[in-house]
Amino acid sequence: MTGMRLFAELVVLLGTSTKTNDKLEALTNYFSGAVDKDKVWVIALFSGRRPKRTVNSTQLTLWSLEVTGLPAWLYEESYHTVGDLAETIALLLPDQQDPVWSGLTDVERAEEDGSLSYYLKRLTEIGKEEEPIKKDFIIQCWAHMNKDERFVFNKLITGGFRIGVSQKMIVNALGRTTATSPSVIAHRISGSWDPAVISFSNLLSEEDAASNVSRPYPFYLAYALEDEPSALGNPDDWQAEWKWDGIRGEVIKRQGQLFVWSRGEELMTERLPEYQAFSNDLPDGTVLDGEIIGIQPAAGTSSSNQPVSPGNFTVLPFAALQTRIGRKNVTKKQLTEAPVGFIAYDLLEYEGVDWREKPLRERRAQLEQIVGNIHHPLMHISPIVKFNTWDELTGARQTSRDRGSEGIMLKKKDSPYQVGRKRGDWWKWKIDPLVIDAVMVYAQKGHGRRSNLYTDYTFAVRDESNDNKLVTFTKAYSGLTDKELAEVDTFVKRNSLEKFGPVRTVRPELVFEIAFEGIAASSRHKSGVALRFPRINRWRKDKKSDEINTLEDLKKILQRHGKGGGSNTEGSA
Repeated sequence: MTGMRLFAELVVLLGTSTKTNDKLEALTNYFSGAVDKDKVWVIALFSGRRPKRTVNSTQLTLWSLEVTGLPAWLYEESYHTVGDLAETIALLLPDQQDPVWSGLTDVERAEEDGSLSYYLKRLTEIGKEEEPIKKDFIIQCWAHMNKDERFVFNKLITGGFRIGVSQKMIVNALGRTTATSPSVIAHRISGSWDPAVISFSNLLSEEDAASNVSRPYPFYLAYALEDEPSALGNPDDWQAEWKWDGIRGEVIKRQGQLFVWSRGEELMTERLPEYQAFSNDLPDGTVLDGEIIGIQPAAGTSSSNQPVSPGNFTVLPFAALQTRIGRKNVTKKQLTEAPVGFIAYDLLEYEGVDWREKPLRERRAQLEQIVGNIHHPLMHISPIVKFNTWDELTGARQTSRDRGSEGIMLKKKDSPYQVGRKRGDWWKWKIDPLVIDAVMVYAQKGHGRRSNLYTDYTFAVRDESNDNKLVTFTKAYSGLTDKELAEVDTFVKRNSLEKFGPVRTVRPELVFEIAFEGIAASSRHKSGVALRFPRINRWRKDKKSDEINTLEDLKKILQRHGKGGGSNTEGSA
């Protein structure tokens, strides 16, 4: 079996299985049987390192139309039904035995096994070629692949390759096949490496990990608190901190160089020039875990080194951070209007030694010394929320939103710094979301297993100042059960008013309660607001469309809980 077919079978298994153990077994079997060069690429793909896109969707569409001979209107209808271009092409292309493929010369492979690494390497190489060469390669690849291989191949081309596999599952599967600790593997596959040039043995070797001075550690993630905090036992055993709303990141200083990584393993050093000032006083061989976040320094301070007391800062809305994170070249004006700071949570490495197994209380004590010595208005340690009883902490949590916080983090004082999401030692206790009732006005089909259902919705509120006209304000696609999704899908199909490509305008009759974590002013949207993490909280079957909230209600929430000057935020409309 070719390497590409083996990988396609793995993707199908992972995509159709709902059980964690089955997915882990499939990954373990793959890593046990695949060639090393393909293993490296699978680790890269499943951790978000996708090849640069070299063929666009329009080209794929035209070439597949040419092969299938279908009229454009039928092709378009098929695409709207399936909802995914890669899958549509895979389903429409003729079988391998079909005469349409006769006359095609065999693909000139660098290797005879049709490995995954070969196809990914060639996809990178043809980026520099003329369109006829790209076309010839893609069509000949289709000719020698089955339906599943074509689907995965098309996904890799379009850049839409996403699979429901966590890094924790990847490292556990690798741990089973390499006799190496999953926590060690997690560290070694983090950071910056090129799957096109590194070997499997080098990727997992201790020598390679030591030579990569920028390599971050895998993050420790918390589960949402499931019971009342009193169920955690003695309050004296726990450390409470505010949960900040930014981008989780690591600041690393090794061999005199400073590096900044996001939780998504994106190197952000160049985008955060403010952080270079930390390097002067940050000890060599130090790794800090914390939050990359917009910060307004306290009055009387500036970007120069000045003593700053812990917690003496104001957090800017996430929208301010968004104006910065997409820019590699930052202007002086942007540095002034949206300064980005760092709130340190934990100490992972000190003087070149891994501190993750030390108890939190010990890591915290050393972290306080390190951050205290930096004396910079954009570098802070996460303030501890003092409390003697769980009732006291419950009261403090209610003030979270006023501080620009999402709630409380609870960490056991004797806990080590673990890898991935674990239960028991770290919990996040978020504040209750903001909610508003709205009516669905647009619907669009989903992706993957939901590609045949209308699952992506746009919602509106009434504008009382303009004859109660509906004003869209957000999109949401999560929060309903499978049964409810099927009901809404039936409603959309029976009550569509207009069609705009894959989008349907529907009768404004279904009312939903929309929950969101934050709200900001936005000049880019009709409603004038942008929501943070919107989702469907519940289907309000007890309400009619004339009972939904108004645009004025949204603006009142903005006045009370929001921030001005927002830009494009998740879920805006």
